[in-house]
Amino acid sequence: MGPPKSRKIALMGAVSVGKSSLAIQFVQGQFVDSYEPTIENTGQNEYSIFPLEYSVGIDGYVLVYSIDSPKSLEVCQIIQEKLIEFTGNPNVPIVLVGNKNDLYMERYVSFEEGKRRAEEMKAVFLETSAKENQVISEIEKQDGNLPEEEKKCTIS
Repeated sequence: MGPPKSRKIALMGAVSVGKSSLAIQFVQGQFVDSYEPTIENTGQNEYSIFPLEYSVGIDGYVLVYSIDSPKSLEVCQIIQEKLIEFTGNPNVPIVLVGNKNDLYMERYVSFEEGKRRAEEMKAVFLETSAKENQVISEIEKQDGNLPEEEKKCTIS
């Protein structure tokens, strides 16, 4: 078996759904409890979509919503529609992630609703919690065991 293939993915979603927390948890294995808006949040409204040139070279997209925000799931639907429009590919590789499932008492989006939306999008679906370190275990459930090799991941 040759070296692992390099893949570029983009994490996208509404403001404050946990995109940065998921990325940090996946790459560094830690949860950052403090919230500092990332560049994508600064000076943009929640429906701002990246320019077309940002999609060049991207192999797949992770669309993230928060289970305590139905509006954030709607934003994922809008993003998916824009991705199809931008790429011209109706089968854009997408994983729909319901984040913050540790907030079960504040849940507004059911697991079933998330799964239904993912099926409509022809996307892989999973729910997770960056805070509870469920990111890797949920990915393993979807994709089998991760290779024993050291992970090499670059987020840009």
